[in-house]
Amino acid sequence: MNSHRTRLWKVVLRELSNDLKLNITVCHFPPGTSKWNKIEHRLFSFISQNWRGQPLYDLMTVVNLISHTTTNAGLTVRCAVDDTKYEKGIKVTDAELEAVGVNKHDFRGDWNYTVNKRKIR
Repeated sequence: MNSHRTRLWKVVLRELSNDLKLNITVCHFPPGTSKWNKIEHRLFSFISQNWRGQPLYDLMTVVNLISHTTTNAGLTVRCAVDDTKYEKGIKVTDAELEAVGVNKHDFRGDWNYTVNKRKIR
């Protein structure tokens, strides 16, 4: 069974799909494989180099150090604090999840799926 968080993720992804009028395909990395995530290798290593030896006293220090990360190859990083207050404990019913119309892929459908802008029937 999906956790409440993954159920809500799919419902909100469906809303985004409808708003953008696009099908959205999701391919998750399996647990424990973040070391193969190209974004982590291309971005986080430079962030770590930029704040090396700097005391991370507070959130704004972290945001400023991340925001000032650049490379000679042209990488620039944008970073901002999200002050949005998100509602906790949102429950998604089985019917709401079913209405999303998740199209699971043949290979590892729990990790790889498409959310279509209209319900699949």
